[in-house]
Amino acid sequence: MEVSFSKEVQALRLGAGQTFHGEGILAITKGLLQAGVAYVGGYQGAPVSHLLDVMVQGRDYMQELGVHVEACSNEASAAAMLGASIHYPLRGAVTWKSIVGTNVAADALSNLSSPGVTGGVLIVVGEDYGEGASVIQERTHAYALKSSLCLLDPRPHLPTMVRMVEEGFNLSEASSMPCVMELRIRACHVRGSFDCKDNRAPAVSTRSLMEEPARFDYERLAHPPVTFGHEKRKSAERIPAAQRYIAEHGLNELMPGPREDLGIVVQGGLYNALIRALQQHGLADAFGQSEIPILVLNVTYPLVPDQIVDFAAGKRALLVVEEGQPEYIEQDIATLLRRRDLQTPLHGKDLLQMAGEYTTEVLTRGLATFAARYLPEGAGQTGTDWLAANDARRRAVAELLGKPLPGRPPGFCIGCPERPVFSALKLAQQEVGKVHIAADIGCHAFGTFEPFSGGHSILGYGMSLASRAGVSPMMQRRVLSIMGDGGFWHNGLLTGVQSALFNGDDAVLLIFKNGYTSATGTQDIISTPDEDTKARAEDKQQSLAHKNHTIEDTLRGLGVKWMRTVHTYEVATMRATLTEAFTTSFEGLKVIIAEGECQLERQRRIKPWLAQLLKKGERVVRVKYGVDEDVCNGDHACIRLSGCPTLTLKDNPDPLKVDPVATVIDGCVGCGLCGANAHAATLCPSFYRAEVVRNPRWHERLLHGLQSALVNVLRPA
Repeated sequence: MEVSFSKEVQALRLGAGQTFHGEGILAITKGLLQAGVAYVGGYQGAPVSHLLDVMVQGRDYMQELGVHVEACSNEASAAAMLGASIHYPLRGAVTWKSIVGTNVAADALSNLSSPGVTGGVLIVVGEDYGEGASVIQERTHAYALKSSLCLLDPRPHLPTMVRMVEEGFNLSEASSMPCVMELRIRACHVRGSFDCKDNRAPAVSTRSLMEEPARFDYERLAHPPVTFGHEKRKSAERIPAAQRYIAEHGLNELMPGPREDLGIVVQGGLYNALIRALQQHGLADAFGQSEIPILVLNVTYPLVPDQIVDFAAGKRALLVVEEGQPEYIEQDIATLLRRRDLQTPLHGKDLLQMAGEYTTEVLTRGLATFAARYLPEGAGQTGTDWLAANDARRRAVAELLGKPLPGRPPGFCIGCPERPVFSALKLAQQEVGKVHIAADIGCHAFGTFEPFSGGHSILGYGMSLASRAGVSPMMQRRVLSIMGDGGFWHNGLLTGVQSALFNGDDAVLLIFKNGYTSATGTQDIISTPDEDTKARAEDKQQSLAHKNHTIEDTLRGLGVKWMRTVHTYEVATMRATLTEAFTTSFEGLKVIIAEGECQLERQRRIKPWLAQLLKKGERVVRVKYGVDEDVCNGDHACIRLSGCPTLTLKDNPDPLKVDPVATVIDGCVGCGLCGANAHAATLCPSFYRAEVVRNPRWHERLLHGLQSALVNVLRPA
C-alpha cells in the first residue's frame, strides 16, 4: 500500500463558499480542478509528489469530473502527454521534480513548444534547489529561455498560488505557449487557506468524448520546414501576447512603500524570505508592509518591458533578488534599461551571493550592503546586529566543540533492506579487492555516505549501467553498477541493460527490488506485489515475498543468461553471490536482484493488521536484537559494517574496561542485520535475538515463570 491521502482527496471536493486549509502543493492540486483541467500526468519526485499521489488515489472523484489521471513511467512520457493540447481545447497538467526531471523531459518539451498549444498547458515542477535539495543545483529558467516557455514563480501565499494556476492556463491559451510553474520546497509545504471555487468539469473529457480527430495540419508538427516559421512566431507573436496578458491581468504584483526612490525586484517564490530579511533590518513588518517598494515577479519569463521600466524610472537604485546562476533576470532587466536609456543603478549578484539558496540570512547580508549604500546612516542596523549575533553563536559552538559543527547527511531508514547489501559488498571487497561502483539515483545512493562510502559516479536515474561503459573496458577488475527497481523501469532497462547486451559487455548489475519507487514516497510501480500477495504475507506474519517476477521475466526476455535473486537480509549469501559475479568465468551481463521489501512500506502495511490482532487478544511476536555487554569487546566493527542508527555506543559497565560497548536502542525494528553481519563476518558472538510476545499462550506463561524462578535460584546472592 502507498501512503494514504484520503483526507486530502476529500479536500479536493470543496466548493464555492467553503475554505481550504492545508499545504501549498495540495492547494495547487485543488486549483487545477477549479481551472477545468482535462488530464493530469507526471512522475513522482520531491517536493511535488503529493500532487500526483492525491490525484491517483482520488481517481473515483476524477472520473466523476471526467478528468483523466495517469502515473507516467518517467518525465519524458509525462511531457509527451501534453501533445493532446496541441490540436485540442484540452487543458493538461503534468508534474515532476526539476531540474533532473526537466532534463529527461527536454525532448518532448522542445517538440511541444515549437508548434505551440491550443488548450492550456501547465507543467508544475518542484524546483528542488538549495540547502535541502537532493539534485544538481541548476535552474528551470534556462529551459524557459531555450524553448520559449512561460515561467511562473508564484508568491508563497495560497490565494496567489491558486490564482496563478488558473491564470497559467489562461496565459498559455492567450499566447499558445506552454507554461511552467516552479515551486520550491518551502512553497510546496507552506500552509494557509483560501476561499474555494467549484471544480469545473472540462467540456471535453472522459465523460464527454470527441467524435472526430482534428484535421491534419502539418503546421502543428515540430518538423522542418515548418519549425522555421514556429521560431519566428515565438518572438513576433507568442511572447508579445504573453506580455500583454501578464500586464493586463496584473499577474505580477507591485507592493508600494514610502521610500519610492529605491526598489526591489524579486522572484515570487523568494518573496516571503525577502520580507523576513527586510523585517530583520526594520524595513518591513510581519504583515509584509515594506518601506522599499517591491515588484513581485509571479511570472519570471517573459518579463514585461514597460512594467520594468516604469518601476525603475526615477529611482536611485534597483536591487534584483534572483536565486541561482547565471543571473538571467538581472541580465534581462539590465538590457531593458539600457535599451530605454534609463541609467538607474542596478544591483543584484554584486551584493548577493552568485550561487546557493537565498535564505533569510543570505538576503539579510545582501540587504545590509544595499542599506549601507543607499539608506541614511543607522538604517538597517538591527539586521547587522542580528547577523553579528548569529556569527557569534557559531563561533561559540565551534570553540566548545573544538571544531565547526559536523554535517549530518541523510542515511538509510532503520531496517532498510538495502543496508545489508552494502554490508555484504564491503565484505566481498575484502576478498576480491576494491571495485569501481557506478551508483544511481534512489535510496541506495545513501550507500555513498559513511560507513559504506561506495560510489564513484551518479549520472542519472537508472543510468548506472550505462555510465560504467567507458570504465569497465579499462579496468582489470569487474565494475559494479547499482540501480533500484524504480530506476530500472524509469530508464535503466533501455539505456543500460539493452546497451550492455547489445555490445556484449562483461558487466555486473545489482538491482534493488524493494517493490516501490521508495525515495519519492513509496509509489507503486509495475513490479509492485499485488494486494493478494501482501495479504498472504500478513497472514503468515512474515516479510513480503515478492511473487511478482516482472523484472526477472523482462531480463530473461532480453537475453540475460546469468541472473541470481537473493534476499537482501541474507548477508552471507549476498556476499558469496557478489564474489561469484566478480570472479566467474562467464563473460557477459551478470545481474543480481537484491530482493527485500521497503521497511517503511512493510511497517505501514502491518501496523493496522497487528493492532487488530492485539485488539482481538491474539498472540503477536516482535523480534528484538541486543548486545551482551559482558561479551562485547569494544571493537565496534559491527557499527562500521552496518551504520544502523539503532546500533550505537554506551559506557562500558565494567570499570576495568575503557572502551564503550555496542548497544541496540529502542528504535530497532528487528530486521536482523546486526546479527547477520556478525555471522557473515565472524565478528563476535555478542549479539542475541529475543522475541517479545504479547498475549502469550498459557504454556508460554508457565514456561516463562519456571525460567524466571530458575534464574533467581541460580543468581548469586
